[in-house]
Amino acid sequence: MPKLKTKSGVKKRFRLTGSGKVRAQQAGKQHGMIKRSNKFIRNARGSIILKDQDARIIKKFMPYG
Repeated sequence: MPKLKTKSGVKKRFRLTGSGKVRAQQAGKQHGMIKRSNKFIRNARGSIILKDQDARIIKKFMPYG
C-alpha cells in the first residue's frame, strides 16, 4: 500500500493535542486590525480547540496525526 499524503494546507494551519483534539488559530486576526474593536482583538488571542464536527473533517486530511 502506498503512503497517504497529508494535505499541505492542513499541516500549516492545524495541530493535534496530546488527547487527539484539533487546535487552530483564531479566525480574523491576519490583517485589518485597525477596523476591529479592542474587545474583538483581546478575545481572539491564542488558539482554540475545534468542535467535534469540524475536527472530524480536518482529521481526514491528516491521516497520520
